Amino acid sequence: MQKSSNRLKFKQFRNPEFARRQRFSRRSSTKTITPNTQEQIPNPKSRLFTVWGILMASGLGLAINLYNLQIVQGPKLTERARNQQMVNLRPYMPRRLIVDRQENVLAIDRPVYTVYAHPKLFDKSHEEMAEQLAVMLDKTPADLVKIFQSRKSGITLASTLPEEIADRMRALRLNGLEFISKYSRYYPQNDLVADIVGYVNVDRRGQAGLEYSQEKWLERSAKSVRLSRAGNGALLPDYAPEGFLNSDDLRMQLTIDSRLQRAARTALKDQLENFKAKRGAVIVMDASDGAILALASQPTYNPNEFTKADISLFKNWTVTDLYEPGSTFKPLNVAIALENGVLKPDDVFNDTGAIRVNNFTIRNATRNGNGRINVAQVLQTSSNIAMVQMLQRLKPAIYYNWLERLGLGQPVDTDLPFVASSRLKSQEVFIRSAIEPATASFGQGFSLTPLQLVQMQGALANGGKLVTPHVVRGLVDTKGQMHYRPPYPAPRQIFSATTAQTVVEMMETVVNEGTGKVAKIPGYRIAGKTGTAQKASPNGGYIPGARITSFVGILPVESPRYVVLAVVDEPKGANAYGSTVAAPIVKSVMEALIPIEKIPPSREIDQQSAENGSRANQPARD
Repeated sequence: MQKSSNRLKFKQFRNPEFARRQRFSRRSSTKTITPNTQEQIPNPKSRLFTVWGILMASGLGLAINLYNLQIVQGPKLTERARNQQMVNLRPYMPRRLIVDRQENVLAIDRPVYTVYAHPKLFDKSHEEMAEQLAVMLDKTPADLVKIFQSRKSGITLASTLPEEIADRMRALRLNGLEFISKYSRYYPQNDLVADIVGYVNVDRRGQAGLEYSQEKWLERSAKSVRLSRAGNGALLPDYAPEGFLNSDDLRMQLTIDSRLQRAARTALKDQLENFKAKRGAVIVMDASDGAILALASQPTYNPNEFTKADISLFKNWTVTDLYEPGSTFKPLNVAIALENGVLKPDDVFNDTGAIRVNNFTIRNATRNGNGRINVAQVLQTSSNIAMVQMLQRLKPAIYYNWLERLGLGQPVDTDLPFVASSRLKSQEVFIRSAIEPATASFGQGFSLTPLQLVQMQGALANGGKLVTPHVVRGLVDTKGQMHYRPPYPAPRQIFSATTAQTVVEMMETVVNEGTGKVAKIPGYRIAGKTGTAQKASPNGGYIPGARITSFVGILPVESPRYVVLAVVDEPKGANAYGSTVAAPIVKSVMEALIPIEKIPPSREIDQQSAENGSRANQPARD
């Protein structure tokens, strides 16, 4: 025990600091445990007020936020919610059909398909697929195999495949083909009426012809509708307005007769090939109201393949290009002289073959004189000399006013687009220089469009009225009832009916005895006038060796109604005149017009008349 006590003392001796810390720890522990009687416990009411304050502030903030959402921003948020639940939809409406006066379809919207091939999804060999598709795609199997090998997916096989062919293709149930439907404008007559109807581009906007000028009547109006949609975005058809997908059955009907149009284009094309001409045009107008029955220009284009066409062909040059009409304007000058009382039908002129005006010498096209000739013979021989003498009787200022009254210097009013304004020199220049009225007397020194010349000639065929040439009859339904008719200007009286008929009967002698014998048709009284004019140069003067030949015909003479004009630009050959190039075209067109319009013969057709008609193929020059 003693030994143990000594060890304890030794330990305490060796570590005195330990003993001190131990004592201090005990005192400190005792002090901590002893409660502080001076510290006060917090008041429970203050805690309650704090909690209530926080709750009241939160409620007030919530009330302010609700007021802002429901009252201040309520309408705006309501509209936003509705927009999320509704969708604006403008349904597709096909363009209206264009039909001729016989209801033959000239333009229509039809469903077509873009066909894609994905060779990686084929379950047959490329060769097998090509064999089955080649005929329907108008390609050879070898070409299709190369196309399939070019890419693994996304190959366009056809961009406008007709619906019937697409149905046949889908019936084969071939994997790897994709069909995307759309609508495309289709022109069943191809190039027959391209100059009139025009075409639409890939965005379905008219670019030429009536597709351009009548866009607002060809586009069906389709109002946007608001449809509800489900949470997944699907439209809810139950909420669709009744009948919002319905469209009217109206179609645009033209005055064009496709049968006559085809005859005109065929006759024109044949003569252009025979004389290797640059271009040509034919216009047939019903002078009673200005309705165009046929209007063809050549060369032309196929509106179904407008991307392959020469862009210059998109304009209809019968309304966009000007030319000097030459001798076809002479009957109008005769009417002006008769109307002003400076000319009588039995007046006689001395045609010596040349006449001097200022420092210029004017000659006939034949370079020969015709001696003493009356007014009818002036037109028969197409005498330039007699025409100059005739119009010299009229004061230049009065003559100029009559040319303006006919419409020279202005564009012709029509429903076809891009109409050019005819050109007439200023009144000051016309009156000051004697050569101006002299050259105007035989149809040169001013320029107009072929359509405007037809309009002026129509005033001779309808009793002296200037009508509006047009091709749109109106909007009709499937039962033929008219719903809209364009408001064309009322006819304007230019010549007296007596003057007009007198000139027409003079023009009849041109066909019977003069330069227009080629246009004679047995049994029918036909009036006409040939024209062969120098071609004006854009830089002034005339193009050497270039000419424009034309012929205008009116029938029947006893009751004039129809005007037919043929114009051929730059025919080649020494025998290229209005009588040899243009007159045969007009005759062919009139021969088609007679049965179509059921024009009765003017007189009984006998064997002698038929023989005279057959011998009329040796025309005089002009």
